[in-house]
Amino acid sequence: MVSFEQPYPSARSPVCAANLVATSQPLAVQAGLNALRDGGNAVDAALAAAITLTVVEPNNNGVGSDAFALLWDGAQLVGLNASGRSPSGWTPERFAGRKAMPLTGWDSVTVPGAVSAWVALSERFGRLPFPRLFEAAIDYADNGFQVGPKTARYWKLAEQHYGEFPDFVAHFLPAPNPGERFRRPELAKTLSEIAATKGESFYRGALANKIAAAAAMAGGALSQADLEAHRAEWVAPLGQDYRQATLHELPPNGQGLAALIALGILQHREVAPQDSAVAAHLEIEAMKIATRAAFDHIADPTAMHRTAAELLDGQSLARAAGGIRDRAAPLPPTALPTSRDTVYLTAADATGMMVSMIQSNYFGFGSGIVIPGTGIALQNRGAGFVLAPEHPNQVGPGKRPFHTIIPGFVTSAGAPALSFGVMGGHMQHQGHVQMVRRIFDHGQNPQAASDAPRWHVYPDFSIGLEKGFSPKVAKDLAARGHQVRFDDREHIFGGAQLILKTKDGYIGGSDHRKEGLVAGF
Repeated sequence: MVSFEQPYPSARSPVCAANLVATSQPLAVQAGLNALRDGGNAVDAALAAAITLTVVEPNNNGVGSDAFALLWDGAQLVGLNASGRSPSGWTPERFAGRKAMPLTGWDSVTVPGAVSAWVALSERFGRLPFPRLFEAAIDYADNGFQVGPKTARYWKLAEQHYGEFPDFVAHFLPAPNPGERFRRPELAKTLSEIAATKGESFYRGALANKIAAAAAMAGGALSQADLEAHRAEWVAPLGQDYRQATLHELPPNGQGLAALIALGILQHREVAPQDSAVAAHLEIEAMKIATRAAFDHIADPTAMHRTAAELLDGQSLARAAGGIRDRAAPLPPTALPTSRDTVYLTAADATGMMVSMIQSNYFGFGSGIVIPGTGIALQNRGAGFVLAPEHPNQVGPGKRPFHTIIPGFVTSAGAPALSFGVMGGHMQHQGHVQMVRRIFDHGQNPQAASDAPRWHVYPDFSIGLEKGFSPKVAKDLAARGHQVRFDDREHIFGGAQLILKTKDGYIGGSDHRKEGLVAGF
């Protein structure tokens, strides 16, 4: 039974409707709802929202992003991996002498996959004509949109990071103020061409030529052949039973496997009282083990030394659960005993179709590379590779990097239960665990689960607590040996969007940490 109590400070209420769209930007939500009202289904709504987000929230995603999706088509759950591969010229020798992968510039740019995701989802499941999905985005790009307050705040930071890229400066700077109208006419033309060619121009036509030419002129390795070779791939989702529910994630190269590992460990422990130090301790210890497993193993699946099935072995997870004590384990966490910037959106319609979709540049606006005359800002997902020899995620040619962006989906008794995601880099798999625990262990509604304060296991395995946690809980965790601190940086704790299925329709929640909303009819 879902509780409609709102136990945490909140300016938002859960939204109940037969059709819902939730994402981080209100203009994109409206684009999705309009697609539904025009006879589209949840896929059309998700795509209209996703395409609009590339215009109105460019600090997190764009035409040059990657994308992933999980979709309940009314009978089964299917997955889509539209992440791009590294250029064929990216041998380890190219990066010799570096201490880490570049965060910006052409040597951080992998093939963008978002456009291929839009095409694949529309062709297989959409009802509306492909060009119809672009109408709102093209209008906002051509005629302008008023920039949201949180988008403006992060856009302003771009002035500190991308000033060395003249094409970026020409297209995006100076940063607009909140409420200021901003136009992107070059992007409007690009979106129109993508719509008219069903994405062909982006990978095998005029736009691909422009991308490859810009790379060649600047000494980048991304080639026309790399773009032509790209394909979005339909994949079978992974699943991990958790009490009466099953969490589904896409298989690697994404970090969703880490959420499955953590829940698989917690499955073997009793449910502790909600918001208690004991509950946080168990979750954090499980997440530390899962996070180390992610760092050690997750990569392009063709390069992984351990399969997903091995990492989800039930006996292995049970042993890990049994190893969690009352005190924090020494760092680094035990190896699993085996035999950062994004938009997320979810949509559901009255026929029962539910879509969980995510697309991202990775770091802010991405690589800093903007293709002249097109408005295409390219992602920097190549920064997700490592340089360590023999590591499964070592940079190499034609390889997909470790990805932080993951859509989530929960079923119960073989039926759809929850479409959700928690955007925010290293927070995403951690947020998935916290949302599942709150909704399916404690019966919280999606908005309450989103409003609740969160913990965050940093990459160095210290712990951040969000404002709202009791100082008593923080003191208890410290006494158990955790390196704990309160962190007032809102973006560290991510942004959730959730749609819960009920017998009468849906209940949605949208994170107050973002400027978006959930709406429906």
